[in-house]
Amino acid sequence: MTGGGVDGTATGPAGPGGPAGTDPATDVFADTLAELTWYEVERAARGGAVLLWAFGVIEQHGPHLPAGTDVYLPGARLREVRRLLAARGIEALIVPPYYWGINVVSGSFPASYGIRPELMEQVMADLFAGMAGDGFRHVFCFSGHGDALHNRTVHAGVRAGRERTGADISFVMEPELAQRLGLDPDDPALTVHASAAPAGTARGGRVAVSSPGSAAGGAGPGEIDVHAGRWETSVMLHTHPGLVRDEVRATLPATGHGLSELAVWRRGYDDARRVTPRGYFGDPAAATADEGRRLHATAAELAADAIEERLAPG
Repeated sequence: MTGGGVDGTATGPAGPGGPAGTDPATDVFADTLAELTWYEVERAARGGAVLLWAFGVIEQHGPHLPAGTDVYLPGARLREVRRLLAARGIEALIVPPYYWGINVVSGSFPASYGIRPELMEQVMADLFAGMAGDGFRHVFCFSGHGDALHNRTVHAGVRAGRERTGADISFVMEPELAQRLGLDPDDPALTVHASAAPAGTARGGRVAVSSPGSAAGGAGPGEIDVHAGRWETSVMLHTHPGLVRDEVRATLPATGHGLSELAVWRRGYDDARRVTPRGYFGDPAAATADEGRRLHATAAELAADAIEERLAPG
């Protein structure tokens, strides 16, 4: 049973200190190459396996979701992408997730940690060099975090890795994120998949995209659902239900914010905290596991399709 204190303070399913950690899905090394021997990794590289790598962050997600949400969600997505690729005859290994990213929007909240962009870029380039040295020629990178600077840094790190190694390293994203970041969708450092936004939704919808928070759609006209709201909470209810403080979630009112508030919120730090003092932007009480299942499946399918297309001969 999930506990909640006064003012929405969650004590976690296992009491103070949070969940007991018995769910294998919360193990960031589970189903990754960290569980393999070096013999097995070398054999996979020689056999032409591709790598899947998620770039998340430790960041507050309101009083109802854990600070590791942006690590857990892309990890779950990559496991499903790997399964879909295997069914198509493409072997993929998952790299343990990178989670010391960039936090601008939530920078004034506790449990939201970041590093300098140039340091993240250098670490990425070094690790790409190691992967290429093992013989991996294709690395597909994903973001679990919607912060613009975080995603620009992932893109910069991918470009640095490509230049340093000559390997086919790319950042998998939806067209809405590429547009928001001002990136050319034909950039060879990008693998842009089809949009998951509902038809007629100009700014994206409540979709489980490559990078949570990249879409600006919402629960209704003029309402934005972009961080720890309906769609992100829905996917967590599907993939990691034991980590959702559900009794707290059910009491949270929708923020009801529109584009003007979104613009201020994206400036980050104290501005963001003034717009969303409880840390979420959207309507988490409206979340459902069934919606999360659909969003999760769609996001994985779109990514697998784009990867398969990029790997196709010619």
